[in-house]
Amino acid sequence: MEQQQQTQQDSGYIEKIVSLNRVAKVVKGGRRFSFSALIVVGDGKGSVGYGLGKAQEVPEALRKATERARKSMVQVPLVEGTLPYEVLGRFGAGRVLLKPASRGTGIIAGGAVRAVMEAAGVTDVLAKAIGTNNPHNVLRAAVAGLSSLRSAEEVSEVRGKKLEAPRK
Repeated sequence: MEQQQQTQQDSGYIEKIVSLNRVAKVVKGGRRFSFSALIVVGDGKGSVGYGLGKAQEVPEALRKATERARKSMVQVPLVEGTLPYEVLGRFGAGRVLLKPASRGTGIIAGGAVRAVMEAAGVTDVLAKAIGTNNPHNVLRAAVAGLSSLRSAEEVSEVRGKKLEAPRK
């Protein structure tokens, strides 16, 4: 059971439910049901995080996931609403290819990757999930790819070079 839902909280964060799953544990008396929720939280300005919450009730699972997502936020360098360069994020069997796109392209991505991009505030991007469609691994691969991005300022500082305007 996979769904996507968006809420904008008073705190200014964008919250998206990537996956809400009912899981069963078989015990002597029958089945015990609990819920697991996978949530992406972002500020729409380059910060994004994800969280997994498990509980006996759906609202409690969502609350736990949201708390974990806010604690695990990473900063993403954005260049005019897109990524600075192409990157491949990896996690487990999941691979996510993220490519910058020209203005007006929109978010060309599916499921979990789309949720991450919208929450992070990326407006134009091309993405392809490779290897698996498991939302947990795809989401973590997308976040790994985004967190590995470096801005031109960071790279120039590390290399000890002066940042120049691009030649035309």
